[in-house]
Amino acid sequence: MGWIMGGLETEAYDRSYSDKELVRRIAHYFRPYARQMALVALTLTLNSAAGTGGPILISRGIDMVSERPTVEAMLLLAAGVLLLGIASWVFNYIRQWFGAKVVGNVVLDLRKDVFDATIRHDLSFYDEHPSGKIVSRVTSDTQDFAQVVTLVMSLFSEVLLVVILTVWLLTVNPWLTFLVICMTPLAAGIALAFRRIARRVALLARQVTAKINAQIQESISGIVVAKSFRQERAIYDTFAANNQQSYRVGLRRGMTLISIFPIMGTASGLGMALLVYAGGLAARDGGMSPGNWYLFMQAVGYYWWPMMSIASFWSQFQDGLSAAERAFALIDAEPKVAQTGSEPVGRLQGGISFRDLAFSYTGAEMVLDGFSLEIKPKETLALVGHTGAGKSSIARLVTRFYEFQRGELLVDGRDIRSLDLGQYRRQIGLVPQEPFLFSGTVRDNIRYGHPEATDAETLQAATQISHGDWLGDLPKGLDTDVGERGANLSMGQRQLVALARVLLKDPSIFVLDEATASVDPFTEMQIQEGLETVMSDRTAIIIAHRLSTVKNADRIVVIDHGRIIEEGTHLGLLAAGGHYAELYNTYFRHQSLEYVERFAEEQA
Repeated sequence: MGWIMGGLETEAYDRSYSDKELVRRIAHYFRPYARQMALVALTLTLNSAAGTGGPILISRGIDMVSERPTVEAMLLLAAGVLLLGIASWVFNYIRQWFGAKVVGNVVLDLRKDVFDATIRHDLSFYDEHPSGKIVSRVTSDTQDFAQVVTLVMSLFSEVLLVVILTVWLLTVNPWLTFLVICMTPLAAGIALAFRRIARRVALLARQVTAKINAQIQESISGIVVAKSFRQERAIYDTFAANNQQSYRVGLRRGMTLISIFPIMGTASGLGMALLVYAGGLAARDGGMSPGNWYLFMQAVGYYWWPMMSIASFWSQFQDGLSAAERAFALIDAEPKVAQTGSEPVGRLQGGISFRDLAFSYTGAEMVLDGFSLEIKPKETLALVGHTGAGKSSIARLVTRFYEFQRGELLVDGRDIRSLDLGQYRRQIGLVPQEPFLFSGTVRDNIRYGHPEATDAETLQAATQISHGDWLGDLPKGLDTDVGERGANLSMGQRQLVALARVLLKDPSIFVLDEATASVDPFTEMQIQEGLETVMSDRTAIIIAHRLSTVKNADRIVVIDHGRIIEEGTHLGLLAAGGHYAELYNTYFRHQSLEYVERFAEEQA
């Protein structure tokens, strides 16, 4: 099966569940809707009774007409069959209506649980698993879970029909009924033989769907890069290959799930032939009337189809169970960021202590090892160093996005792991290098972290950033639509919106992953003015790439391979002539005003 499975891997958090465990979990979602399910069961019973009443009535009518063939008798028989048909339709409509409501509610509850688990996972989870595959579990797999619900209700209907028919057949001819019952294990054996392979191919189908979703999402997100390098054909070829694999998996899945019906049809045909012969002998010898023989053969026909459905249930059921298994695996995935307590967090002073801390993203290579650092309340600290030195890791640990493996991280003298995480993060203001804006207006994005803020408060936060001058460049001011991911705004405008968003949130600790690295000098000046406002009277941790940010910090810490090699003020570190001075001459010096003026003079 390698040509089908190539490139289809399970995720690290996937796990195998037994049918018993999955059914128990599924039943948990049905429990709140017990009354609706009871009504569905009642209408199922009545529908099954009405459905089996037709052959019984016809059987009695044949015997009655053969003895007294009057017009009144035939009209009465026709009216009875019509009434039974109407009753069956009414009961089936009620069953379908309430069944659809139960299915919708159960799928809705599962999807809520899956999405809740998804947004609660820490960032390391999204580092390891493509977002497209996660989306597939939240949408496609939870929707396909409805198949389990529908099959369960259909199973109840078929079982009731079989029970009613079996009881009636026993009253007609016990010996022939015994022959029918003896054929039941054959149907069950055929169905169970398909169970394992059905689960396997159904799971493969879901994995390939997730793979396609991930590739489509990545392609659309990176379409600008793809077009700039003229890689549209390569993207399409990758999609075509994935789609071809999906076709092969889908074909195998379809052939597996439908192959049970021809096999069951052959088995039922052999059984029917045997019963026709045995029933004919009984009617010939006077052991049963022609009407009862007709009833028996009709009833056996009605009996075999439900039996085929019940027998094929497990193979089809595996398709739904595989969807449930993937959804439950996402729910049950263990978070790496684990709080040991939920102590309330009031207004923080902002003192932060790293004590002999060790941290690794993968467990294979340590980013920080024995790292210690004290950050005073209200201090502005700049982290400087080459790419990969560990600057962003320090910021991500403060925001509690990742779990460290050893040591301590204290905030105001308290273990960060003992704090209520939601309350703690409300005290953190983060502006990444490329801020993310949600679809909506500038106003909506500014009060994203403080939804209850009034329009006046939102405007005040916006005008505090660079005196609000930047708002004049927006077509509709605060009501300007930012577009998808902020596409309607420039990078600098997005940064200004992000700064206003943090200011309105009013955090105790501010974390900045250099917001001026990709903007023009004028916008940089606006952002610097905004930074001064945001950092005022707060603890600020800045990952610095620009001289304007570095030189205004209270303290500069130079990081190299996860270690602090220098710390001090801008002028003090320059005078020391160490690693910072080297960084300054390499990266920062050309940003200084003196350098720019001298360069301009030389060019003139």
